[in-house]
Amino acid sequence: MKKILNFIDGSLMEPLGGQYFETEDPSIGKPYALVPDSDEHDLELAVKAAKKAFPHWHNMHAAERAGAMHKLADLIEENAADFARAECIDNGRPLSQCSAANIARGIANLHFFADAGQKFVGEQFKAGNIESYTIPQPIGVVATISPWNLPMLLFTWKFAPALAAGNCVIAKPSEITPMTAYMLSELVNDAGFPHGVFSVIHGKGAKIGAAITKHPDIPAISFTGGTVTGTEIYSTAAKQLKKVSLELGGKNPTVVFEDADIEAASAGAVAAAFSNQGEICLCGSRLLVHESIYEHFKVALLIKAAKIKIGDPLEADTQHGPMVSKAHMEKVLGYIDLAVKEGGQIIAGGKRHVVEGRCKDGYFIEPTVIEGLPQTCRTNQEEIFGPVATIQPFKTEEEAIALANSTEYGLAANIWTQDDARAKRVAAKIESGIVWVNCWNVRDLSTPFGGVKKSGVGREGGRRAMEFFTEEKTVSRLV
Repeated sequence: MKKILNFIDGSLMEPLGGQYFETEDPSIGKPYALVPDSDEHDLELAVKAAKKAFPHWHNMHAAERAGAMHKLADLIEENAADFARAECIDNGRPLSQCSAANIARGIANLHFFADAGQKFVGEQFKAGNIESYTIPQPIGVVATISPWNLPMLLFTWKFAPALAAGNCVIAKPSEITPMTAYMLSELVNDAGFPHGVFSVIHGKGAKIGAAITKHPDIPAISFTGGTVTGTEIYSTAAKQLKKVSLELGGKNPTVVFEDADIEAASAGAVAAAFSNQGEICLCGSRLLVHESIYEHFKVALLIKAAKIKIGDPLEADTQHGPMVSKAHMEKVLGYIDLAVKEGGQIIAGGKRHVVEGRCKDGYFIEPTVIEGLPQTCRTNQEEIFGPVATIQPFKTEEEAIALANSTEYGLAANIWTQDDARAKRVAAKIESGIVWVNCWNVRDLSTPFGGVKKSGVGREGGRRAMEFFTEEKTVSRLV
């Protein structure tokens, strides 16, 4: 099996404790790599190296820092096919999607923040005879903790703005999907980063993740993952007054009004519900459809869902791969069983899917649609994070808004209507950090990204991400 290594102070190294654990290829249900079971001793090495490297990296011209980031992106692009295959094996997302989305966006993230870092300057003010300006200054040593669902995309999304703003970064990828982060770390020296500026430490969240959260010399942490873990990080960090950015879970509504283009809306709803096997925090897992078009929309939705090609994620025509792990598959199947107990009717999918041949033992679940559930039930209130969507009708715009806002989450929503005034009115009233109108998951990397309620704290994207990784100093004088 492939042995993954940590990357600390410019060197690939085994965990100091010598301990490893296995990670699986979810498409075949078998281990394929060994992951470092790192601990606080590995972290201490990385922190010391980062503290030593920080003055040099901070004092480099932004264009020099950008050069290293651009070079790293270029090296990933040169090896994009290998990265996509590794991500597919590690995560289960179909190879074509790993290439077009995960790896391509990882490259784009690095290029975007490399350029943004060169334009990241303070503001100027004048009030009477007082002139003021601000200086955004990097914090020093910061940490990023990224999830397993979009490994390369979210790994780079977390650390790139921190590096661009002049910080040294200790990055922890998910222990479930560590491979492309390891492959990236193999390219860091060739990209021209000074030793210690960027470290990658692998291991379990309860062990090395907790050590990162507690370390007194890491004053800022950016985390993407589940709300329960995020709450624990927030609580621990608060005791040391650390800065924390949390991008957490979602239970996102897809709201379809009576004037919607049904073909476009049903296609958008299928994409929102089942992309990446439903393992995206932005997935639209609650379909709210006006009663006058409910049956028509439902038929269009089910026809499209039935056409999704489930299969070996390494095959070019596969659209739907396995769940990321056996434990996660069992969790999702458990929610489907719960939905039936709560009175739901499964109208599509609902079962584990067996792919013949190489992937016969893989962790596949059919795209599933359930109707007949009240909005207050657990299935409609708790994040499932799998290919499971519920569908229910509504009568009025006010009811649609109330249903959309009826969970403790508020990450994203998508609205389908041809009435621009209604779209603006509803978007303003939905309690969500992101609202898409007649589309889903279109992203401008410069826009704010994040949620409200239990979907997170703070905003990422563009200037906001770099602001998080800096402290702003105000300088004033009389003129």
